[in-house]
Amino acid sequence: MGRNMFGPVRGPWPDETWKGWWGSNPPYHTPVFVLTHYERDPVVMEGGTTFHFVQDGIEAALRHAKDAANGRDVRLGGGVATIRQYLQAGLIDEMHIAISPVLLGEGENLFAGIDAKKLGYRCTEQVGTMKATHMMISRGA
Repeated sequence: MGRNMFGPVRGPWPDETWKGWWGSNPPYHTPVFVLTHYERDPVVMEGGTTFHFVQDGIEAALRHAKDAANGRDVRLGGGVATIRQYLQAGLIDEMHIAISPVLLGEGENLFAGIDAKKLGYRCTEQVGTMKATHMMISRGA
């Protein structure tokens, strides 16, 4: 998970009071690894969620997540900057993108400057509904 998805606090952690957007029982119910540049002790929440703060990059966060998953799938959460880092490193095996025909104004472009085809990604499935187009993008499939 990207730091911004965890919360609005920027820079060094001023204290340990912020524990995420979700209240005392976040929806994850599993270990969550938060990318950050600043040290922080793990935050144990109700329902089995523990937020671990990883300072040594996306590969380390992924390694911790895979170890914790014990052979199960690992999900990546975050904003465009986080997803782009993993895409550019070729660390995403499969991605579900839902595109909704809503005009939001400005925003970040997920694929700007990324040659997804050159990185080995391809669209393996697409399904259109009245509210969104769902695309599955896979690497090396």
